[in-house]
Amino acid sequence: MSGRGAEHPANPSRCEVSVSALRAENVYKVFGRRSQEAVRRLRDGATRDEVRSLGTAAVIDASFEVQQGETFVVMGLSGSGKSTLIRMLNGLLTPTAGSIHLGDADITKVSAPELRRLRQERISMVFQHFALLPHRTVLENVAYPHEIRRTDREERLEKAREAIALTGLAGWEDSLPVQLSGGMRQRVGLARALAADTEILLMDEAFSALDPLIRRDMQEQLVELQATLGKTIVFITHDLNEAMYLGDRIAVMRDGRIVQVDTAEQILAHPADEYVAKFIADVDRSRIITAGALMRRPQSVVQIGGGPGVALREIERTQGSAAYVVDRQRVLHGTVHDDDLVAAQRRGDTDLRGVLRPIVGADVHPDTPLSDLFASAAEARLPLAVTDERGRLVGVVPRVRILQAMARPGGESNGEQKATDDRTPVAASSEGSQA
Repeated sequence: MSGRGAEHPANPSRCEVSVSALRAENVYKVFGRRSQEAVRRLRDGATRDEVRSLGTAAVIDASFEVQQGETFVVMGLSGSGKSTLIRMLNGLLTPTAGSIHLGDADITKVSAPELRRLRQERISMVFQHFALLPHRTVLENVAYPHEIRRTDREERLEKAREAIALTGLAGWEDSLPVQLSGGMRQRVGLARALAADTEILLMDEAFSALDPLIRRDMQEQLVELQATLGKTIVFITHDLNEAMYLGDRIAVMRDGRIVQVDTAEQILAHPADEYVAKFIADVDRSRIITAGALMRRPQSVVQIGGGPGVALREIERTQGSAAYVVDRQRVLHGTVHDDDLVAAQRRGDTDLRGVLRPIVGADVHPDTPLSDLFASAAEARLPLAVTDERGRLVGVVPRVRILQAMARPGGESNGEQKATDDRTPVAASSEGSQA
């Protein structure tokens, strides 16, 4: 779904960037004196338990790429190796074997000074337990990365103020951490990472110490910030709901190994093995999958200032029976239907206002859960229009997508879903019919 889901599909190009921001290739991390021997045996097919006498295998043969602007979530239970993995991504731990590339740089081979430079300039980290300096104010904590870089004082304070405003902490600049709630302290940690202005954010169980309501607020704020800033984020969590809300893609870890990397929707529809299937078995799909995960690009859209003839040509082009009507800012005004347009053309109407039909059902936004789409889908003749906070049309959800999203893995309907998902957006979605 992607909860940030909500926002992700509105920017489909984000996961199509060809140059990866971060790449791990066959990474192992074994703690123990005979770690290299343990790696050799693991490569030969030994299990984690079988090499325990040689060392503790925390990460085993991990390979993945994180693309620029992507939120990549690593999810697993305690002991699965996810926190060890993220510490290797910024060089806090050295892999026993394998390589980690930050852009073109292999951080497993650079010198210590170069690694420090890369950390300062290209990677920021948000920790689970805030890691704030208790004797410094909010402003000083947020400005600290630039202090390490020896940035001019006024410049670093200005950058800190901008990050503080972004994270909703304006007015708290002179407060000490002890004066803040847990949620506010985590916002300071996030603001500090944003102020560093690095291309990559690593977030290790960043919200797990917060109570549920504050945690949800932080998740929503991260989604909003990501929609604006487009950072590359690696987010570690043990919470399935959090992973599916935030992640463009999710890597599921078990016993040190990555067992599946995919979108939340594909993990729900096609779990890689029995472990993943059991992991997601109790998920309320209707509350995790959102309209943003299901929506497709609208194919038939006309300008409100255009005439009936223009609208009819657009409907004919898409082989449908209706079109969405927007203004120059793509704000949605309603729909027009072919029979109404023919009648308007006969009357000599010059614009579409006289034949506009209202949108059927409740407002649908990218973060609207699947459970809230059923009633509207039952009433609507057309795919559900999805709009952003400004009322702009960002996508549509055909009814067939709603039905497919509720199908459990393993049945005939899943094969049908895969076939549908493999089609082009034009074939998969038609505004002229609900399919």
